[in-house]
Amino acid sequence: MSDDNISDKQEASTAEMLRRIQTAESVLLPIPRDAFEKLYLSPKIPNAGNLRRTFGNPTPISLMGFLLAATPGSMLTMGWRGSGGNGGAILPVYIFFGGLVQIFGAVGEWIIGNTFSCALFFTYGTFWIVQGTSNMPFFAVGTNYSPTGNSLEGMQTPEYSATVGLYYVTLSVVTFVYLICSIRTNVCLFLALFLLVITFALTAATYFQMALGNAAQAARLQMAAGAFNFALCIPIWHIFVAQILDAVDFPITLPVGDLSTVVLGRSQKSRKREESL
Repeated sequence: MSDDNISDKQEASTAEMLRRIQTAESVLLPIPRDAFEKLYLSPKIPNAGNLRRTFGNPTPISLMGFLLAATPGSMLTMGWRGSGGNGGAILPVYIFFGGLVQIFGAVGEWIIGNTFSCALFFTYGTFWIVQGTSNMPFFAVGTNYSPTGNSLEGMQTPEYSATVGLYYVTLSVVTFVYLICSIRTNVCLFLALFLLVITFALTAATYFQMALGNAAQAARLQMAAGAFNFALCIPIWHIFVAQILDAVDFPITLPVGDLSTVVLGRSQKSRKREESL
């Protein structure tokens, strides 16, 4: 047998091996419920097709984007190492990592049928894009609040602060809905969303106090919001590390606290009733 034939067979064998072990997802299919809750942020529901075998897991991509924006964002909110300026130095990080990366991940979640994860990443991906662009002079978000048309001047007015505060109240409500739904996912995600509800509520209170002219109280509330924001990043880091380790079939696994059995889904309850008959 020629050396060329041997080389071709070796390359084909290697390609086949790599195809079979691309990620832990392909090793684990059909995915057990506890493993599914670690690999994805959606509760495991019946899903036709095998797109999860065709495409990679988009969840770690979105988590990475969120963490690279939220972690330094929380630190500068608390003024660590003299940072501040509403994150002006890292606005591109907010827009591209926090925003676009999460949006791309959300599209991936939509393709493979993970509706809950898709909604999460679209919501918070868009949030970071808004967070970044609202601090860019080009968008001039304070123009309508200034009689002279000066955007920076308008952003210092009570009307502007009250309006932004209402926006954060709405984000708190949406996140609370996600929090209730996350009871069927895992402990880490539930804890992160719980802390995020508090973070948004404190941020809303910060802007309302600014609208009332209570600068000192607003500063304390902002510091508290930054602390809760930093705290919520910790369980997200845990999920991210757990998923990356599973992606390479690492010998060590990190539990994320499967909650899918705490609140049974409608299909699970229906199946139990049928079995009891």
